Amino acid sequence: MDLGLTGKRAIVCAASKGLGRACAFALAREGVDLVITARTAGPLEATAAEIRAESGVDVKAVPGDIATEQGRADALAACPEPDILINNAGGPPQGDFRDWDREDWIAAVDANMIAPILMIRAIVDGMIGRRFGRIVNITSGSVRSPIPTLGLSNGARAGLTGFIAGLSRETVRHGVTINNLLPGPFDTDRLRDTFAAAARKAGTDPETEAERRRQTNPAGRFGQPPEFGALCAFLCSVHAGYITGQNVLLDGGAYRGTM
Repeated sequence: MDLGLTGKRAIVCAASKGLGRACAFALAREGVDLVITARTAGPLEATAAEIRAESGVDVKAVPGDIATEQGRADALAACPEPDILINNAGGPPQGDFRDWDREDWIAAVDANMIAPILMIRAIVDGMIGRRFGRIVNITSGSVRSPIPTLGLSNGARAGLTGFIAGLSRETVRHGVTINNLLPGPFDTDRLRDTFAAAARKAGTDPETEAERRRQTNPAGRFGQPPEFGALCAFLCSVHAGYITGQNVLLDGGAYRGTM
């Protein structure tokens, strides 16, 4: 299927690894020119070089923290009129809410709620004026089914979800859709870090914890980042103009609700 994206421009946040990287590759394969961001320059530049070599699209690597004003300004200076925005940021740490102070909550909300909203504010009116725009926010399966140890993430991402529910209904008539992708367990560094922490707590090893988690998932496996990237690219396509305000869960069937 031709997604109709050749020549479009995208900003992909936190794109040096994991799910952001997968989204950047998927868009590049559809002919989208990219600005990719991440906090660490080395891995970001390496990802940009790989994308260029594979797809031949224009890729600008812009190191910086998208949760900061400077990080956002740098990304937008490199691509002031994107057709596509993929909002993404590393999740807050796990823990017990009793151990978190106000600064912990502010950091989580800044990265996982306020930063995406400010990026949207900066570009959405331009998209409306051009009658085309696709915004995808990478959030978490915990929005649908909260995880007790991820309270910072649960709270911040739920706030973003509520905001998007309203805004997405205002922009769609102008050709601008806004949706959220909710990953469950995907084979990423963050998931492996989770297993390492669980192993230390249980006195086991990371692979034991990983296998335990695999067996509890109806799919019997973890998601692969390219699967995530492919769905992201479809939501950005010309074929997805009637899909907006949705929270699309990719978790191998782990969430057992009917709604």
